[in-house]
Amino acid sequence: MSSSPVSVLSSSVDDGAMSSPQHPRADGPRRRSFTPEQKLAHLAAYEEASAQRQGGAYLRREGLYSSLITEWRRQRDAGVLEGKQPGQTVGRPSKEQAEIARLRRELDQTQERLDRTETALEIMGKARALLEDVSKSADTETRRNKR
Repeated sequence: MSSSPVSVLSSSVDDGAMSSPQHPRADGPRRRSFTPEQKLAHLAAYEEASAQRQGGAYLRREGLYSSLITEWRRQRDAGVLEGKQPGQTVGRPSKEQAEIARLRRELDQTQERLDRTETALEIMGKARALLEDVSKSADTETRRNKR
């Protein structure tokens, strides 16, 4: 005579321990934790995959959420992940660290805009020089034809 799983659960006594059948998550999968080195490695791999438009696939393959990547980026940019030993807890950045991270992001964005602007100005200068050369050669040909 075999008992059904329902009858086994209903006949068990709750002793208050986490391993009781009343708490199915106690025996189930545990929450993963990552060392600072693992976080930095995942960030680098994710950013490389994102450059190839494969960021979502990387997250699915590794079982990660984009919110983790966002949080880890903030921690990395604030310098919280640097120099941590395995097992050492990584807390939230202080107000100063968060401000430094924000300013670094702002500086990076400004530098990117400056680089784009300089490239655009260089292209415009070359285009202007090319148009002047074309204009001069057109004027020379017009004078030759008038003679």
